[in-house]
Amino acid sequence: MKLKFDSNLDYQTDAVKAVTDLFNGQNSMHQYFTVTGQSTLDSSQGIGNKIDISNEDILENLRKIQSYHKLAPSETLPSLDFNIEMETGTGKTYVYLKTIFELNKKYNFTKFIIVVPSVAIKEGVNKTIEITKEHFKGLYDNVIYDYFVYDSSKLEQVRNFAVNSNIQIMIINIDAFNKSFKDPSKESKVNIIHREQDKLSGYKPIDLIAETNPVVIIDEPQSVMGGKGEEAVSYLNPLCTLRYSATHKEIQNLIYKLDAVDASEMELVKQIEVAGFVSEGYHNEAYLKLISTNNKPDSPISAKIEIDKNEKGSIKRKVVTVKKGSDLSEAKLGNREIYNGYVVDEIYCEEGNEYVSFTQKDEILTIGKVFGDVDDSKLKRAQIHKTIEEHLDKELAFARTGKKIKVLSLFFIDKVANYRQYNSDGNPVKGPYAEIFEEEYKKVIQKPKYSTLYNYVDLDLAAEEVHDGYFSVDKKGKVKDTKETKAGKLKANKDDESTFNLIMKDKERLLSFDTPLKFIFSHSALREGWDNPNVFQICTLNETTSTMKKRQEIGRGLRLCVNQDGERIHDKTVNTLTVMANESYEDFARNLQKEMEDETGIKFGTIQKTAFAHIPWINKKGVEEPLGKQHSLAIFNHFKLKKYIDSKGKIQEALKVAVRDGTVDVPEDYAQIKEDIVKVVEKPTKGLKIRDANKRRQVRLKEGILNNEEFKLFWNKIKHKTTYSVDFDTEELVSKCIKVMQEHLNVQSPKLLYTKSGLTVEASGVNYDENGVISTAYSEEDEIALPNIVKYLQNETDLTRRTIVRILKESDTLNQFKKNPQEYMQETAKLINKVMGELIVDGIKYTKTDDAYSQELFKNEELFGYLEKNLIKADHSVYDYIIYDSENEKSFAERLDNDPEVKLFAKLPSWFKIKTPIGNYNPDWAVMLGEEGEEKMYFVVETKGTIEYLGNRPKEAYKIKCGKKHFEALGNDVKFTESDSYDTFKKKIEI
Repeated sequence: MKLKFDSNLDYQTDAVKAVTDLFNGQNSMHQYFTVTGQSTLDSSQGIGNKIDISNEDILENLRKIQSYHKLAPSETLPSLDFNIEMETGTGKTYVYLKTIFELNKKYNFTKFIIVVPSVAIKEGVNKTIEITKEHFKGLYDNVIYDYFVYDSSKLEQVRNFAVNSNIQIMIINIDAFNKSFKDPSKESKVNIIHREQDKLSGYKPIDLIAETNPVVIIDEPQSVMGGKGEEAVSYLNPLCTLRYSATHKEIQNLIYKLDAVDASEMELVKQIEVAGFVSEGYHNEAYLKLISTNNKPDSPISAKIEIDKNEKGSIKRKVVTVKKGSDLSEAKLGNREIYNGYVVDEIYCEEGNEYVSFTQKDEILTIGKVFGDVDDSKLKRAQIHKTIEEHLDKELAFARTGKKIKVLSLFFIDKVANYRQYNSDGNPVKGPYAEIFEEEYKKVIQKPKYSTLYNYVDLDLAAEEVHDGYFSVDKKGKVKDTKETKAGKLKANKDDESTFNLIMKDKERLLSFDTPLKFIFSHSALREGWDNPNVFQICTLNETTSTMKKRQEIGRGLRLCVNQDGERIHDKTVNTLTVMANESYEDFARNLQKEMEDETGIKFGTIQKTAFAHIPWINKKGVEEPLGKQHSLAIFNHFKLKKYIDSKGKIQEALKVAVRDGTVDVPEDYAQIKEDIVKVVEKPTKGLKIRDANKRRQVRLKEGILNNEEFKLFWNKIKHKTTYSVDFDTEELVSKCIKVMQEHLNVQSPKLLYTKSGLTVEASGVNYDENGVISTAYSEEDEIALPNIVKYLQNETDLTRRTIVRILKESDTLNQFKKNPQEYMQETAKLINKVMGELIVDGIKYTKTDDAYSQELFKNEELFGYLEKNLIKADHSVYDYIIYDSENEKSFAERLDNDPEVKLFAKLPSWFKIKTPIGNYNPDWAVMLGEEGEEKMYFVVETKGTIEYLGNRPKEAYKIKCGKKHFEALGNDVKFTESDSYDTFKKKIEI
């Protein structure tokens, strides 16, 4: 089959015109130069591009183009470098090829060089030129043109490039010309293109190229122009550079923009849905996952480990920071007996070999390796199974509606050996992923619903035919891994080129129903430079971690699909890319959004200072022109004053409300264009809230505070712990606990849940459907080790062993304990504590103990917050910043900090807990009042938005009541009070 191309897509036409309009006023002309050969007969005339309009004319053209495309106009033109931003999958390569022919047609430019960052992209560009040849010849009157991939062994191509009068297109990898002469003694390390060549009569190839004054097209400039790229491109002596990418790091003169948001809204790429896997109830073993290690010189060696932490009786997966000697069972870390013995022994930080070991355990944690969760092989099998199922479901849907569309699925793996291995005789054999694929394919294909699709007699043969791998091959013909640099970039060599050639040449063949191959396994080599319009499923099977990013991953399948006639299908009900992730769709969306912000410059939910610069208006002289950067900045600053945005342009609630209510306030000078201003801010005011990483701050203990005598005095008054005893009817407690357990306890086996949700890329952020599909992919039926439930419940409830045993036995629910011990224990503890709270809070009595919270614990806290989100600076606190949980807490902290009577205050740390029968209680504030020389007053304050609300939340009210009795037991002149506002607090003090 042959792909068909549509030359009338408006957005592509606009992108081409944005370039050609730069040279409006230019005449069709060449420049000439002499190329001397080995004899006078070899002498010939070189032909190059030439501009005959001034930079002032080009700047005027540029500003018109930018205004038309609603881009901030350039003030000056320091260079003829122009950026074109196009989202992956929207036809970037086609656009710049068409631009070549349009520039030739309008201005007779003939010399073009396409600079690419990698072998993969080089082969992709070459393939696109090949398959568009008939299309462009039909479009441009059979225009004659030559194209070639630069090869240092075929330098006659360079001479032909210089002297031929037809269109010449050279494709060259940046690595082929970025090493020039710096030291003559190192000539062997210099690219051949920079050396004098006898074949070119002593010319350096680069000099012949430079004489032609080529139009240089840079594909993915963020990868090309790094390091020596900028200097290397200058050797080409470009007439201008046209920089095409979806992820520009640097903007020179932006002339066209079609970003991820635009492409999604205009339905120019596939919709994305994420099918992910999350475990539920896998908390019966010690869960461990190494996230990262750190050996920076300004801090001690540490590691971040994800563990299952016991927080208020519930198990939550958290990332904690550990150092040598850290005990994961400690309260501040895991707070679980199951982590006994997990004391950090060694943290090894060498890049690529990071690990953490423990003193009494055999586990060696390496990056990404998981212990104590769903078995990795089961997760991979589930991913492969669901990918096959999603694939066949799409085939079935297309078949039922008569759509002749070939469905492809792409698996990324990080080790070739996981798919293909070799036996002792050197013959290829199936690796574990290949075996799992065939086993699962045979299961899925036999479902009755697929009988109309396939009627294979030999399922074994069918399974073998539908999948294959694309890998690099070494000199012995064996497949191998494609290497990557530490930065995650491919290190391609001649072995790897075979991979790229094969996959590129098979691009169209893969789309045909005549080819049974539908499931493609590849190493990370395919993460850049290759895509296929009919990839509908992408599944990443990582053994450990991967440098592949989500944008690179989904980019392989974003292009709109084609049918068997090679025609592009513009139907959003068809064009959906399913990404099979090993995480939930919420995590995938969040991480994808972060990548897009980091890589593309898109600032979701943000207004830029130049956002209004393109809007046309009548200036004070009566002339229509774009607003420009200064006037745009004036509107931006007005929005800051109105609290519509923060200093970085982040949209605040006030602007959302104003847009919704039609009450956006604009400066009087710009009233004539209010409607246009409002249109600019409408898109990013909807949807996701995103925190600005630039405002992230670590909250630190103030220097010297722990040695401050007043702080020591205050801390000594509140630091002591207590024990409590309760006077209640044990028989009533037991009977009520038995009843509530029988009625409400329903423990489920651990599960691997399959989650699926559509994603939308909008100006407000990467949003997902919170009502995504969730189903059970796998349920754990294996026998699980049973922990000491009585000891656990004693710790959680403080009841006697005898009482707990009675409740468990007489409730007749212990059969559920075997299904999921951890869930049974924590749910039972919650139910018992709830009953206890109802019965015993009035009869509780606290007694002070000698045990106390050490003030040294303050040093171990790692607290972070976001300015203008949940963080404010504080002068009179023991911390430099205060993290608040609500607007009421924020107001209370501000009033504390500004009150001259307040000597010192602190938001009590999360580890400062008071035990109660219904769970630990953490008060809000510790406050010391009093002027110099006066007797101080000490308070512990609980702040709530309204005290009355406690009537609707009895558990909170019980805890606060217990807290009050705790501080009464301490004595020490510390008063405990509840306040719904700072004014209420001060009134209570006066009383």
